[in-house]
Amino acid sequence: MQVSTITPAESGSAAGSDVRAGKYLAFHLGREEFAIQVLKVREIMGIQDITAVPQTPLYVKGVINLRGKVVPVVDLRLKFGLPAIDYTQRTCIIVVQVHGSDGIAALTGIVVDEVSEAVNIAAGEIEDTPDFGDGVATPYILGMAKGKGKVKILLDIDRVLSSQDLDGLKNLMQ
Repeated sequence: MQVSTITPAESGSAAGSDVRAGKYLAFHLGREEFAIQVLKVREIMGIQDITAVPQTPLYVKGVINLRGKVVPVVDLRLKFGLPAIDYTQRTCIIVVQVHGSDGIAALTGIVVDEVSEAVNIAAGEIEDTPDFGDGVATPYILGMAKGKGKVKILLDIDRVLSSQDLDGLKNLMQ
């Protein structure tokens, strides 16, 4: 599997009046398509050996060695409450830089079913997250991008991995 690194120069900048507009990396979890801002992506790699760490939540698959740095890996399917599946040749680890509530940045790998494309999303293609009613909080969703007859769920990766998750992962790394 080929390893890709995305540099800030390739990531583009937010355009238009909507700060959510810009370049996103789209990926699949099951039949659904999600996207995260390319500026958060540090690397995309094929699935590799993940060292399990005892007494971590089920969605924390363990850690990988990324050029001498130990990076925690979270299975996004399990984090979102989707059923686990066997990893395939299309399964990828997206290494993202996330910021906790303390403002400190940390690298974290997220396992996704398949990376599909890097896409520019204009402000006019983004709608606010619908209200799903009382008791359903979706602060980790930036909005919904419409295009080509499909909807991409735009994720705020800093909020997908809550401050509590990040603190737990940081403690795991110490």
